[in-house]
Parts: sequence; structure tokens; C-alpha cells
Amino acid sequence: MADMDEIQEMFFDECDELLEGLATGLRQMDEPGHDKETVHAVFRAVHSIKGGAAAFGLSDLVTFAHRFETVLDLLRSDKLEAAAGVMPIMHRSSDCLADLVAAARQSSEPDHDRRETLLAELDQIIAANGDGEDDLVFTPLAIDIGPVDPGGHLAEPDAGTASGTGFRIHFMPDADLYRSGNDPAALLHALAKLGEIEVMLDAEMVAPLEDWSEDQPQLKWDVLLQTDEAREEVEAIFEFVEDCCDLRIVALGGGQEPPPSGPEPDPLPPAIEDSSPAEASPVPEPAPPPRPRAAPPAESGQPGATIRVSLDRVDRLMNMIGELVIKEAMLSQVIQTAGMSEDPDVVAGLDSIRQLAGDIQESVMAIRAQPLKLVFQRMHRIVREAADATGKQVRLVTIGEQTEVDKTMVERLIDPLTHMIRNSVDHGLEDAETRRERGKPEEGTITLSAAHRSGRVQIEVSDDGGGINRPKVREIAEEKGLVAPGVALSPGEIDQLLFMPGFSSKEEVSALSGRGVGLDVVRREIMDLGGRVMIHSVEAEGTTFSIALPLTLAVLEGMLIQLCGQTMVLPINSVQETMRANPSILHGVGQGGRLLSNRGDLLPIIDLGCVFGLRDEAAPLEEGVLVVVETDSQKRAALLIDGIFDQRQVVIKSLEENYGQVPGVSAATILGDGKIALIVDPEAIVMSSSNDYARPAMALAANG
Repeated sequence: MADMDEIQEMFFDECDELLEGLATGLRQMDEPGHDKETVHAVFRAVHSIKGGAAAFGLSDLVTFAHRFETVLDLLRSDKLEAAAGVMPIMHRSSDCLADLVAAARQSSEPDHDRRETLLAELDQIIAANGDGEDDLVFTPLAIDIGPVDPGGHLAEPDAGTASGTGFRIHFMPDADLYRSGNDPAALLHALAKLGEIEVMLDAEMVAPLEDWSEDQPQLKWDVLLQTDEAREEVEAIFEFVEDCCDLRIVALGGGQEPPPSGPEPDPLPPAIEDSSPAEASPVPEPAPPPRPRAAPPAESGQPGATIRVSLDRVDRLMNMIGELVIKEAMLSQVIQTAGMSEDPDVVAGLDSIRQLAGDIQESVMAIRAQPLKLVFQRMHRIVREAADATGKQVRLVTIGEQTEVDKTMVERLIDPLTHMIRNSVDHGLEDAETRRERGKPEEGTITLSAAHRSGRVQIEVSDDGGGINRPKVREIAEEKGLVAPGVALSPGEIDQLLFMPGFSSKEEVSALSGRGVGLDVVRREIMDLGGRVMIHSVEAEGTTFSIALPLTLAVLEGMLIQLCGQTMVLPINSVQETMRANPSILHGVGQGGRLLSNRGDLLPIIDLGCVFGLRDEAAPLEEGVLVVVETDSQKRAALLIDGIFDQRQVVIKSLEENYGQVPGVSAATILGDGKIALIVDPEAIVMSSSNDYARPAMALAANG
């Protein structure tokens, strides 16, 4: 039973890959002039899911996949065009197929009403195009098989045929082929589309009815195919059944057969042996060993070999790498304490260990890294459903799908991106009439992009809608008591009100919004990932939500700083420069406020000792070091610390899981001496302190 569960789980994993290829192929079919192979790849994906589902008795999934496959067969046989009226049904069918797979995986009930509705739409397409595949009427099939030798097999071809191009095929299915829902007749019909075909059923193999057994099917066909197609086209027909049949393919004339590799296979059975010179040289290809099947990728090129590994194992390996980094730091500390830090051999050995640990860490991080393609592809469905719910025409454009992030972030990004996409469709984009009045196309565009920037991952959701109506946002916030009436707020501060819990600009509850739960969830989930979310909006032009995430949640490059006798870590990717205080670039403002003149800007000076309550009064500037930092929201400030004594990689340990949330602190780490050091969160510190300095700084700048 355990083995069967493992095989079934493998099937569902392969379904994820097949569904991904299916969604990609359908989007390519939306574009005019798509490649014919794309249609074939889409058909094979659905066919593979149907075959695997039949093996596990998933009848709902098999029935729907069979009907879906029938329409796709009409498309690939050019009986049906991928027109505007057909492709939306194909996309919805793909979504329904994914839901049926998920329901089967979780042993839950699928949405039968939706399934029946789509089945009816698919039946209408089939009926309108005169395809009677579902009318299972068994009639004798008359095929001209040519002359037959006394043994009941195909007669040898004449000299002209033997010197031509084509293949001799021996095909004997086993029980698994029938259990998987495949039909040998469909495979023979597919062969017939490649050229002239002669088929012979080996009557000697057919057992008497009283001896028939479903576990030992004994049907066998010998096929002579005359075609100019390449061998790969013939093999592709049997691609998904080659591990559940006895299959031999021999090229006629020796022109199509690739050179043999590996051990020489057994000769063909007498049914298709040929003593003519033209067929004596080719060596038949051995049947491949049984293996899990997966859909071939739509793009060209052979992928490298892969192996499935449990994420828990990779996580354990990453934890061990983290411990190795800590032990390296401890070793460095011991060497320094023992006065051996000047020994060149010791220094060289320590540097080698540090470099090796870094290489291993990068390799493990590369294993954990996954492209955002899977997440981005799911957003196409979210856009379709949101567009249907609002009655708007929406197009999603994705950029940077191959941008990689840590595996732990991939699944956790789906919910916040879903909220942001729905918000853009429901709130950001105008209706068709308003867009026409503003000179915009009726179809709105949402752009989802990702890129690596400054050691972080930047994800943006942009729309070409009407932008944020800031007066309305402020009015709603005052009505809900989220902000006091009459308080002066900048445009950026008004935009931040959208992230407050309970805020909603919808007066009526709908399927998409109006419940007061939305962007506040986005901010909380992104912050849990160690990231930040920002808004940039221009009236009548659109809104952009930007998410900045760390590359990994495991390790970061940090600057070790001294603060009131405590050691803390400042993320190096936030640091712009360090300096000693110079009276010529310092300015006093307000009651004890201090500003730094840096590159034409006035930056607030924030004493970290006071922020964390380590001292009651601000320290003299001349006794400390100023570290200029820039946050993800493009705000800059100068942090006052006591000193800097090292820069190194540190292992991130969650503070919330082990203790609790601390304002201004993002996480913790273990130093080389075994002590715990807090990792400073520059974004939170600058954001909390910016309001205290913004208006005095503006007044000082205005006065020169």
C-alpha cells in the first residue's frame, strides 16, 4: 500500500509539470501564428493526465480529460481553429482540470457544477464540428494490408518498397496499456497520418475465448509504414505507452536508423524479420525500461537529468551549512584569542575554510532556488477570474519569470500576489467606458515583473488604470477612524493608509473585495518573508506595487557593529557609506534633532542606542561612527553607532519563532563566541523616525 501511495504521489507531481506545460501552451496558442508543435504538446499533456488518472481509477478526472482531449484533437487535426470563442473555453477547461487534479490529490469533492458546465460547452464544440468519437460504436475496420504470407504476417515488400523510406513496426500492448485508458486503434490511426500504412493483426496470437484473460492480452500488430517523416515522429506516437508494450521500430532502406548504442538487443521476432539486403544492416532499438512519464517541454533543447529530493532533506542540509558558518566564525574567534591571527599558514587555512564554506553555501542555495515562473503562471488564472467577476477586459503581461528566489518563498508569495492582482483589476483598472473617455484601449493591462536588484528580489505589479484617488482614500480613512480629521498627510502617507487593517474602498461586498481584508494581509505576509512593499501611483496613469525580498531566508552578509557594549548586525545591502562626524556637515534642528548634509540631501541622524533603549541621552557625534543607509522605499538616514569591527556572513535565526517580535529588529544570529546578536532592520527604524525629522528638515532646507 505504501508503494502504491508513493507511485500515486509521483503521478500527482508529474501532473503539476504537465499542467504547467498545458497552461504555457494554451497561452502560446492565444498568439497568432503559433507553432503546430505547441498544439501537439498541449494535447499530449492532457492525454498523459488522462492515462495516469485511469490507472488510479479517478473517473471524474478521466471523463473530463477525455472530453477536453477530444476538442484538442480537433484543434491539432485542423478541424477547429483556435479562435477567440474557443480559447477562453480551453483556458477554463485547463483551470478545471487543475482543480480536479487537486481534488483527487486531497481526496476532496470537486466543483461538480462547474465541471458539468464546461463538459456541456466542450460537447457543443464537438457536436458543432461533427466529431463522433464519443459514440462508441464498434464496427469492423477494413484496411488494405496487401499480400499476406502463409504464416499470416505481412509479405516482404518488393525491391522498390524496400529501398524507399519508411519503417517496419512490431507493436504488442500489455495489460497496463489498456488500464491506462489508451487505445491501440488510436495509435494505428495516428501512424496512418504519417504516410501509407499496411497493418496486419497476428491471428495466431489470439487465444480462444474460453482462455481469454484481461491480465494477459495477446493482440499483436505488424505494421509497414511508408513515409518521409523522421524516426522521431514515429516514436512520438508511442511516447506515452512505450513502457507498457513490446515495441520494435526498424527503418526501411537503412537511411533512418540511428547507430546502435549500448548492448545489442535481441533480434526481432520472425513476424517482422527481413532477409533482404536493404533491411539487414539496421539494428532494432531496444524497448526502454519502464519509468515515470512526463510531458515533453514545449521549448526545444534537451533538459539535463533531474532528481526529486524532499525539501526537508535540503532544509537539513541548509541548516548544517549554517552551523558550518557558525563554527568557522568560532574557529576564527579562537585563533584571534590565541594570538595566532598573524601566522600566515593559519590565516591561509582559515581563508580556505571560509571560501569552501561559502562555495558550499552558494551551491545549496542554488538547489533551493526556484524560478518564479510557476507563481506567475498561476496569476493568469487569477486575472481571468477577476476579469469575469468585474466584467472588465484585462490582459496580464509577465516579465522575468525565470528570476529565482528561495524555495520557501515561492508558495508564500502566491497569496500576497493574488491580493495585489485582484486589487489591480477591481480598484486600479477603470471600466471600458471610462477608459474610452480617457483615450485608453478598452482592454486594461497588468504587468507582473521580477528582477534581481542590489542583492534583493524586486517584484512589481503595475496597472495602467486611473491611479489612487487620494482624496477619497483619506475620506474613507477618516470615516473609519483610521486617521484623525485635519491631520496633514503627504501623498505617500495617504497611500500607506491602504495597508491599514480594515481599510476598504468598496461599499458593497463582492467576490473580490469589500470585506476590509486585503492589502494589510499583503504587507504582513511580505514582512514575514523579510521583505517590504511600497506603492507608487500617478493619477490617471496607473499604480505600481513593489515588493523587495531577500534572496534567501537563511544567510545574509552583515556588518558587525558595536552599540553600548552590545554587538549587533547591520545588513550590508542597506549600507551606502560610513564616515566620522564632521561639524561642517552637521546641522541642529528642533529640540535636539540632528541632520547630516550628504551629497546634497539632509539626512536625519538616528542614534541606535536611543532607539533600542540602551542609553537615555543621545551620544556625542564625535565619539561615534555614522552609517548612511538606504531603505527599499528609497529613504536615506544616518545611523549613529559606537564602532565597526567586522564584516561577515551570518546565519539568520527567526526571532519571532524563538522569542517574539521586537521593533527595529528583523532577526537574530549566533556569533563566533556563541553569543546571540540581533540583526537590525533599517527599514523599520528609518520609517518610524522619518516623521520626527521630515518637517523640520524641509523648513531648514527652505531657509538655506
